Amino acid sequence: MAELALREGRPSHHYTLPIGEVFATKLAELVKNIEGYGVTLNFRDEDYNAETGGFHPVEIRLERHREQWRICYITEFCYVGSGYFAELAKAIDFDIGCDTFQTAFGCFPIRTGHDMYEVWEPNFLSYWEMGVFTIKVTPD
Repeated sequence: MAELALREGRPSHHYTLPIGEVFATKLAELVKNIEGYGVTLNFRDEDYNAETGGFHPVEIRLERHREQWRICYITEFCYVGSGYFAELAKAIDFDIGCDTFQTAFGCFPIRTGHDMYEVWEPNFLSYWEMGVFTIKVTPD
């Protein structure tokens, strides 16, 4: 069984973000039976829309390196604009593969996103545990 880049119960040093053990373990559980090189995980609140809001959609990309899955990116989306002109856009993007952190204010080295990530991850886990997301697992 492949693991999610964990060493001694903690995410490996591969990550430039403080990926938590619970988060890594939950992702690993989603992909434990996936064969192949990569998988995209989509977390959606089916009721989320531009008018009434809701929980932002999140996409997480994992790729296999030897016997471990590694997180390539974590992207949260939100609606920008309103009415007919509203469109989904990146709200927060932790691109581990490119070592960048992006918000509406620009693109920065990923280390500048550490504080944001430390707030984002437990919030996301809370929503996941509340069952607000429909999860779609798409292997390559």
